[in-house]
Amino acid sequence: MGDPVSGSSGETGGSTPVIRVLIADDHAVVRRGLRQVLEADGGFELVAEAPDLDAARRYTRGHHPDVLVLDLNMPGGSSLDAIPEIRAECPHTQIVVLTMQDEPEYARRALGAGALGYVLKEAAEAELVDAIRRAAAGDTYLNPRLGARLAAAPPPGPPDGLSEREVQVLRMIALGHTNAEIATELYLSVRTVETHRAHIQQKLRLATRAELVRYALDHHLLEG
Repeated sequence: MGDPVSGSSGETGGSTPVIRVLIADDHAVVRRGLRQVLEADGGFELVAEAPDLDAARRYTRGHHPDVLVLDLNMPGGSSLDAIPEIRAECPHTQIVVLTMQDEPEYARRALGAGALGYVLKEAAEAELVDAIRRAAAGDTYLNPRLGARLAAAPPPGPPDGLSEREVQVLRMIALGHTNAEIATELYLSVRTVETHRAHIQQKLRLATRAELVRYALDHHLLEG
């Protein structure tokens, strides 16, 4: 549904603010179950339900919910890519990811993209309610099992077999530096930089600078 749900005044129990929530999931049965959970709690107002990513964006812009509950796998594109875009468009809307993806890397990427919560669909209803409340307050929530696996995992190394030096060169290419500028900055010869660039393109199977920039952005190589 794209229309507001009637009946809420924005407060419950006198002074406790109601948390306005938008649910984005392509399965009607999941949306119905989440609606029942939120209605049973009484501290939430469901402002809209979105069956795909495009609707999630439109309804977020239109309703300005406090929290968007977002499935990672929906028609219309990549939810992971959409998280920073939605946060930029609607900075007052926090995002809680609700997903079946139990790999720690997905949680790392979602939180890194700007989500404040990451909850598995297999989790108890109380966990989702807690995550939404925390997100509305500006706090982070991560499924405890995934949090333990993330803490135990070694830090990620250079992607796709790139050496540390190749990552440095790729980062500077993506930032718009010329080969000569990279050579000066890294105390290398221009020829060595050209060799690194050729190796990067071979390993990644990318031919243009635009493709290298896109790769660097997708792999968060420009952060930090």
